[in-house]
Amino acid sequence: MLLPYCEAGRIEAGCDEAGRGCLAGAVFAAAVILPEDFRSEELNDSKQLSERKRYALRPVIEREAIAWAVGIVTPEEIDRINILRASFLAMHRAIDQLRVKPAHLLIDGNRFTPYPGIPHTTVVKGDGKYLSIAAASILAKTYRDDYMNRLAEEYPAYHWDENKGYPTRAHREAIRMHGITPYHRKTFTLLPEQLELKF
Repeated sequence: MLLPYCEAGRIEAGCDEAGRGCLAGAVFAAAVILPEDFRSEELNDSKQLSERKRYALRPVIEREAIAWAVGIVTPEEIDRINILRASFLAMHRAIDQLRVKPAHLLIDGNRFTPYPGIPHTTVVKGDGKYLSIAAASILAKTYRDDYMNRLAEEYPAYHWDENKGYPTRAHREAIRMHGITPYHRKTFTLLPEQLELKF
């Protein structure tokens, strides 16, 4: 069972991102403050849950959370500042929107750009250790999936409704056949051979 908090009596926000390893689309991050007495047997790292379970848990998290928010960084911004910095910026944008200011941040991973005025703790595989980080991982993942499903309607050849922008064989083959879209991250290795691609 995941831990309800890192330190009792402190308002903590768990933060996680989704879409860091994708070839296309924005990177999303969420920040979630859960009540100290929040418990869930089902809540876990979003990668360990089925799509159906993630979407079932999302309204529970949104209803029960003291505060939650989602931050987004566009493909253009990713290309400009790099994906690591973009992931941290997405978290900062989520934290910016919280209607309750946390006293501490629990960050999934081993690195983070400090958020002004709020101390943080990085937690490797934190989405499998703390409820608030797991909740953030579910919100980031489901909101990003919704976004990629919308983009898939605009560019059906890339099968983003299935691969969500990740470098699957079908996605790479579509890039090979059709070139890139405005949503592709041009600084990423889109094809192993890095062909000269055009819109």
